[in-house]
Amino acid sequence: MATSREKKHWWRSNRKIVYKYIKDARNLIATQEQSEIASALNLLDAALALSPRFEIALELKARSLLYLRRFKDVADMLQDYIPSLKLTNEDSSSVSSDCSSQQLSRERVKLLSNNSSSDSPGLDPSFKCFSVSDLKKKVLAGLCKNCEKEGQWRYLVLGQACCHLGLMEDAMVLLQTGKRLATAAFRRESICWSDDSFSLPATTASDISASAAATPPSTPPRNGIPLSETENISQLLSHIKLLVRRRTAAIAALDAGLYSEAIRHFSKIVDGRRPAPQGFLAECYLYRALAYKASGRIAESISDCNKTLALDPTCIQALDTRASLLETIRCVPDCLHDLEHLKLLYNSILRDRKLPGPAWKRHNVRYREIPGKLCALTAKIQQLKQRVASGETGNVDYYALIGLRRGCSRSELERAHLLLCLRHKPDKATNYIERCEFADETDLESIKDRAKMSALLLYRLLQKGYSSLMTTIREEEAAEKQSKKAVAALQAAQSTIQAQQTQNPHPKSEPENTPSLSANPSDSRACNNRASPGENKANPSSNANVFQGVFCRDLAAVGNLLSQVGFNRPLQVKYEALSC
Repeated sequence: MATSREKKHWWRSNRKIVYKYIKDARNLIATQEQSEIASALNLLDAALALSPRFEIALELKARSLLYLRRFKDVADMLQDYIPSLKLTNEDSSSVSSDCSSQQLSRERVKLLSNNSSSDSPGLDPSFKCFSVSDLKKKVLAGLCKNCEKEGQWRYLVLGQACCHLGLMEDAMVLLQTGKRLATAAFRRESICWSDDSFSLPATTASDISASAAATPPSTPPRNGIPLSETENISQLLSHIKLLVRRRTAAIAALDAGLYSEAIRHFSKIVDGRRPAPQGFLAECYLYRALAYKASGRIAESISDCNKTLALDPTCIQALDTRASLLETIRCVPDCLHDLEHLKLLYNSILRDRKLPGPAWKRHNVRYREIPGKLCALTAKIQQLKQRVASGETGNVDYYALIGLRRGCSRSELERAHLLLCLRHKPDKATNYIERCEFADETDLESIKDRAKMSALLLYRLLQKGYSSLMTTIREEEAAEKQSKKAVAALQAAQSTIQAQQTQNPHPKSEPENTPSLSANPSDSRACNNRASPGENKANPSSNANVFQGVFCRDLAAVGNLLSQVGFNRPLQVKYEALSC
């Protein structure tokens, strides 16, 4: 009896302390100041240390964390209620979370009260008689009670936290479930009220005011009037549905091979006026990088991979995609750097036996795939190292990087380089961060540093490609100009020769020492027959050609006559033969 009295006294005293902590925490939360709410969190932690399952303390702590924008802490606190986490049973991280959730669910449902043994200590609890119908009623009552408690605040608070963490589908399911359960609970309470009761009970009103004070404003107030939690959740739901609808359309276009359409949808998301969560933007940049890669725009794809890795340094698919892009353009050293980073990430996963990040974080790879991927990655790294050792370091395909065809003109290169410089200038490398909503503001400086460094490396690669291609184009232009000059000189020489031939035609008059031939064709025939009778018999056709001219003024005929006479005979003999 002494022990039971001491236990009762301990519980009563602790209960008073817990209520005092909660009362002080509510007063601090009502001030809506960051420092006061942080102090209230310490009081709530002390209250939960005394009573870990106290529902009011859990709700106030969750709403205080949400107001302080500590969304990761909210997700860690209520991770057993995230829908997607319950579906992942293959990975080791999901196994541990499922075990904890099953243990928690067993602790929630109390089939029999523990006070029976204290009331009658002499009786063995195993021989206690109970009715099956009473047991069924208690189980159903416990389940309904837990659903009501969870539906009032867990779904709404966790849904808002999941939205800010980028878990859009989970946030949509949780917020819709929370709204439906809250509406059903309000309907049941309104039926129970009498017609002449126009105010809520004191405890409920205080809880609602504390909850409203601890709820962070998702949207700015209109005309100075703060929006209620229901309106905030409705607007947040509409924004989530819009983002999910656009991402679904973009992924469908990417799967269908409509890469320009997918790029357009993803650009609407990442360039929107309203900020989007960090995790959601990282996923959209990754999918747009895949669309750019499929359409052949290597520089834009590398840029989106850089943005994804700046927002999420442990994104395995982004590292793999950027390494494959660098290998495509034969930039082997940078590709090796990414593959070595990926290898370290795989080794850390196998060492920790879980994927990087918290249990609720999404990954595009499964834990059981890591050993096979690590073996293939090690073989690929060895192959690339052999290529580097053989001297394949400076043979970069800058045409593919800039997106030009081989043999392009100078104007095409300058236009493409100008567009790429305007889009990937290092000064504009952190502009997309302004449209990003971060889950933890402490990571902002590191994200900016990673974005600037990766953008600077890409810009230097583009400048080096531009100078290399411009040198190649200048050499081609010089060679083409030299060939044109040679062709022009050859044509000028030919035209000069033709002009000289036209200016100096062949002389038609015969030399002065050459005696004139007889005008009588019979005399000329007689002379020819007398001069060389043997040659006339040998060349009858040449004689016929000679006799066709009346005065033998054709140059060809004269040449035939000279050939008939012979070049070894003295000139006087020729003249004698011609005069005859």
